[in-house]
Amino acid sequence: MPDHFAGNTADIAVVGAGIIGVACALQLARQGQRVVVIDPQEPGHGASYGNAGHLATEQVFPIADLSILKRLPAMLMDPMGPLRLDWKYMPRALPWFTRLLLNLRKAPFQRTVAGIRALNESSLGAWHRLLEGIDCPGLMREDGSLLVYERSESLQPLLALQARMRQQQVPVEFWEAGAIHKTAPQLSEQIQGGLFFPATGHFIDPYRVVCELVEAARKCGVQFLKQQVTGGQLSEAGVSLMTAQGQVSARRVVIACGAHSAKLTATLTGKHVPLDTERGYHLMLPHEHDRLPFAVTSLERKFIMTPMSDGLRLAGTVEFAGLEAPPSMERAWQLHRLSKGLLRHDLSAEDATPWMGFRPSLPDSLPIIDRVCDGKVLLAFGHQHLGLTQAAVTAELIAQLAGATSAHALPELHPYRLERF
Repeated sequence: MPDHFAGNTADIAVVGAGIIGVACALQLARQGQRVVVIDPQEPGHGASYGNAGHLATEQVFPIADLSILKRLPAMLMDPMGPLRLDWKYMPRALPWFTRLLLNLRKAPFQRTVAGIRALNESSLGAWHRLLEGIDCPGLMREDGSLLVYERSESLQPLLALQARMRQQQVPVEFWEAGAIHKTAPQLSEQIQGGLFFPATGHFIDPYRVVCELVEAARKCGVQFLKQQVTGGQLSEAGVSLMTAQGQVSARRVVIACGAHSAKLTATLTGKHVPLDTERGYHLMLPHEHDRLPFAVTSLERKFIMTPMSDGLRLAGTVEFAGLEAPPSMERAWQLHRLSKGLLRHDLSAEDATPWMGFRPSLPDSLPIIDRVCDGKVLLAFGHQHLGLTQAAVTAELIAQLAGATSAHALPELHPYRLERF
């Protein structure tokens, strides 16, 4: 343990060195807090490493709808389907799915949409402030993104989605095939049209974003400990966190360890949150550059292609199999098969690398962003597949909960409180 914390008390310990934990640490350090970040991996090596890179401000609806009931047989039987439930994991997943379905009733559904939308609408502005503050604005591209369709029978569902998004004030434009092929000429002629989302963007290297934030945090005095938090307890003085290397003491703790947050939350707060994980996969194609001007998603094939500095990243699929089951990397390679026919010339998979990560998901599709236990415990997890999108605004909210004043309008915190469970 660094001498800075040996026998001493940090102001705030952040558990989790993903994009949200690191962004929180930087914001807190900038307000004069002494911060230590604890994670068993190097910063950014969890879900933050392999996300799609898409700043998905258009995605204001929950992770599933009532059609999930019709899709349940396919989820159980098709190991390569876009939404898969491991049948061995089903007994453990059933209570979570039951709560998911209950949250699709009209009133809770509307609360979810309002909560997601509030965070998303503040997300790009918060990212601007964060990246400009570390002199790295070029890592973010705000070129929009595109959802394309190929079959004529998909037009009506696409137009219905456009209408629903407009009801939520999501900026969206319908593009005919001609406009798509003029802007993205590498896409296949069989694409008939799509929806363009001008108020979205992507990162050219999501892992580098984390690394730049880490460097800036270190310059502000933040210490990073590569340790596993095995337990903790509250006291009058604050929080004691146990690791194999010893004890870390702090006046407050931020729990931001994604899909691994439930156990420590229960230990410190007594509250058992219904946190599960959407296992997401990507396939990185290092020899594919300049194919696309922005992120492109296929409506029928249900995956996304994002141009990055290191190539083209194919990402998507949701798998419910828990934290312990080994990854099924065939699902990552399936993304390359799905891409065939979507572009004029097939993508090269030479030297491609597959990846799997855990997205932390709660059954109402909203994160927990809160301050509990007399302010000693701050919570920032459960962002499902919107963790990258909402990381910067979450960090501003955590800084606000820690006592900072904000010059910017931030979302009201009530929808994200722990007490809703």
